[in-house]
Amino acid sequence: MKTKKLTLLSLLSALALVLSFMENMLLPDIPFLPVGAKPGLSNIVTMFTASFYGFSGAFYITLVKGLFALITRGITAAVMSFCGGVLSTAVMCLMIKKECKSLSYIGIGVLSAAVHNMGQLIAACFITGTASLLSYGKYLLLFGLVTGFVTGTVLEVALPKIKVTVNQIFKEKEK
Repeated sequence: MKTKKLTLLSLLSALALVLSFMENMLLPDIPFLPVGAKPGLSNIVTMFTASFYGFSGAFYITLVKGLFALITRGITAAVMSFCGGVLSTAVMCLMIKKECKSLSYIGIGVLSAAVHNMGQLIAACFITGTASLLSYGKYLLLFGLVTGFVTGTVLEVALPKIKVTVNQIFKEKEK
């Protein structure tokens, strides 16, 4: 079972990296959006992993994404990715583990996107030594609400089919 888990986590990591890379390539900074704001499509993979493997699996995806940011965009991007990612992953795992009946994956997506943005903003304040960056938070919060809604909706729709497919793959391999 460890080999299967590692294989699936590796595939999920690759998927998260492809989504992140495509996002960076295809979506340059858009003038009316906050600087550096991206939809966070790779967070769909992190949320799926959190629901399927819990914190350890989701943290693994977050770590891989942070290392990818380090390699492709440098130390500042890696620190910001890791700070936002760890907070976001912790929140989404807590919400999934508690099986919050009042929060769907859409709600979890919105909450984790907002926390991710705040984690990045706090990291930016420490990196620059400029607390005035916190005023940027209201824009990031609004953007996080929109992107979290989108990523949560995608997962909400796709998760049942993905779980069936993954379970079928593992059952077929065991035969």
